[in-house]
Amino acid sequence: MSSDVSKPTSPTSPSSKATERSSVVRVGVLGGGQLGRMLALAGPPLGLRCVCVDPDVAPPCAWVAEHVQRSVDDPDLPSLLDGRVDLLTYEVEHLPIEALRRLERRFVLRPSVRAVEIAGDRLLEKTFLRDLGLRTAPFAAIDAPDEARAAVEQTGAPAILKTRRWGYDGKGQRRITHVDEAHDAAVSLAVPAIAEGFVRFSRELSIVAARGLGGDVRCYPLVENVHREGILRLTRAPASDVSSSLQARAEALVTRILEAFDYVGVIAAELFEVGDELFVNELAPRVHNSGHWTIEGAHTSQFEQHLRAIAGLPLGSPAARGASVMVNLIGELVDRDAVLAIEGAHLHLYDKAPRPGRKLGHITFVADEVSVLRARIAQLPEPLRSASLADFDATR
Repeated sequence: MSSDVSKPTSPTSPSSKATERSSVVRVGVLGGGQLGRMLALAGPPLGLRCVCVDPDVAPPCAWVAEHVQRSVDDPDLPSLLDGRVDLLTYEVEHLPIEALRRLERRFVLRPSVRAVEIAGDRLLEKTFLRDLGLRTAPFAAIDAPDEARAAVEQTGAPAILKTRRWGYDGKGQRRITHVDEAHDAAVSLAVPAIAEGFVRFSRELSIVAARGLGGDVRCYPLVENVHREGILRLTRAPASDVSSSLQARAEALVTRILEAFDYVGVIAAELFEVGDELFVNELAPRVHNSGHWTIEGAHTSQFEQHLRAIAGLPLGSPAARGASVMVNLIGELVDRDAVLAIEGAHLHLYDKAPRPGRKLGHITFVADEVSVLRARIAQLPEPLRSASLADFDATR
């Protein structure tokens, strides 16, 4: 298959419609969650159609895209996708690596398996970042519970013990305040794990960027994030008080990462601001929750940008349209009518059943003035209003 799919060959699907519409690029999305859903929604204006691969009966992406109900490691998946997709991408990095390698041998897969393998393993990720000369929290590997104490002695306490793979939204983590707690924390997590020392930061930032097939890099403005219980609650975009030099350092940092991976697509780097330094906390080799504001708040959304990149299309402008704030809906749904009655409210629901700690949707406001954003948050129904105002006021 050609490495440039901006001009796809004629589909081999038995569907006569697909054959007639040979200009449509069919993108297989590994994972069927809300990120895949928003990728699928961004595709049709570009002449792209998404096919989501997910073992669930009715994942969020299946509402807006063709759904292949299979797990990524299903041995029949390659033959099921043959003739139905022109290339593959991801909406989640926690995937079986050997299965991805099998798919990469048969299909165009962007970004590469190497990026997903490294970003999906906290030890490999931290080592990769350190080898690039980037700042991270101190870290040490834990391959058995008996190694936990020595690891925390190396990183210093307090510390966070994390599973190397499969952790997200605060899952797979244990905070400890003293080295004596390390062994029991490692037992409760299971190994392999990693110990990370605390970084005393002033705020949490992130940068979303894209790299195209020809190496063109486009970076979105730095944004400020507020987390509670390990889950992103609110993103303010662009982050306030960002100097041109800080933005330039963030762009240089993420560009170094993109080029080291020979990356194609959108990536997100979660950062800690420490004085005038930026520490890299985590990478996400995909579209990211802290980039949801771009749907209404940027000239090109992160979802459109990712599709442009992987399909070999020119990248769009990442410039902000104004000031934005994105509020996540966690665990409980909100009164839809009450939100839509607020001027300038953009509601995105993911068709997911409520469950504690689960991301069910988000709301974005865009305005010319930051004060207008706060005034609109103040119109949200309780208890979302109070929590979101507190989170917004916690930003700089």
